[in-house]
Amino acid sequence: MNIVLWFFQVFLGAAIGFGGVEKVFAYDKMLQQYAWVKDVSPSLVTFIGICEMLGGIGLILPALTRVMPRLTPIAASALTLLMVLAGGFHVMRGEFHSLIPVTVLGCLFAFIAYGRFKLKPIQSKNA
Repeated sequence: MNIVLWFFQVFLGAAIGFGGVEKVFAYDKMLQQYAWVKDVSPSLVTFIGICEMLGGIGLILPALTRVMPRLTPIAASALTLLMVLAGGFHVMRGEFHSLIPVTVLGCLFAFIAYGRFKLKPIQSKNA
């Protein structure tokens, strides 16, 4: 179980983190690729990107360094909430095709949160 959790933490942490970097530093590219970006403020896109970058870091770094590893399942929980909100946003816009990836990601983040809270918590260096 630990290996499965680590796989998803690293894979999803990198994916969501790089997605966040794109939202923060490549806004013009986002405007061309995604219709929803045109309908929200640039500051909201930047905020979402920062949340994604921090969430991606939070999935990996605390567990890897074993410094405050409790932050890893908290980051996974926050990213689960972000996916729930994204799902609601896309439903309001009638973009039902976006629900599949958002739901899959949300479930995987919830799995990481549950796994690191209950199944295989990572011990702190000081423990």
